[in-house]
Amino acid sequence: MALKYRRILLKLSGEVLGGPGGSGIDRSRLDALAAEVRDLRAQGVQIGLVIGGGNIFRGKAGSLAGVDRVTGDHMGMLATVINSLAMQDALSRCGVAARVLSAIRMPQIAEPFVRRTALEHLDSGHVVLLAGGTGNPFFSTDTAGVLRAIELGAEVLLKGTKVDGVYDSDPLTNPNAVRYRELSFDEALRRDLRVMDATAFSLSRDNGLPIVVFDINARGDLLRIVAGEAVGTLVGKG
Repeated sequence: MALKYRRILLKLSGEVLGGPGGSGIDRSRLDALAAEVRDLRAQGVQIGLVIGGGNIFRGKAGSLAGVDRVTGDHMGMLATVINSLAMQDALSRCGVAARVLSAIRMPQIAEPFVRRTALEHLDSGHVVLLAGGTGNPFFSTDTAGVLRAIELGAEVLLKGTKVDGVYDSDPLTNPNAVRYRELSFDEALRRDLRVMDATAFSLSRDNGLPIVVFDINARGDLLRIVAGEAVGTLVGKG
């Protein structure tokens, strides 16, 4: 297969690992995602993977319930480590070598994130699971995904969501919502489309990192994207 992208950063929300309610870790969903990553890796694509922790705990939501925001964000970071370990295990069952690198030091269960080490793992054919967010409170896993993508020289950030792209309004509530095939960074900002949180989006724009927003539940779309097919919505320089 001819590839448009040879090194990617795949960003998934924690909710995609959960069951119908988006909470916990659903074994069948986890295995299906691992199979998608396996098929991608089989084509020679180098894969960095950032998974959120919202299926277990979300720091911002916790603060609304009375949890100290910094403490809540630390809890959310630990949730991303749990999800990364679960994905590593699922990938192992698929026969795919994967390494978990954490921004929070916990050497008994994950390697510390060191850029050079992550690059060596990618070059060795490992899927690199980047856990622990940025290691700092007040930063989302979207921001962590963009940061790691830039650090590791990813050609694109693929954001897997529950919808098949970026729309002019919420397609879950508006049946007439229109999906964009392509957007420039400036147009997405002007239309206030909120592709990512402001910090993540600005970092992506300033470093020229294109983003593809797509439906992670559509089997085979990952392969189609790396092959250069028009799937979901591409956000770039325009």
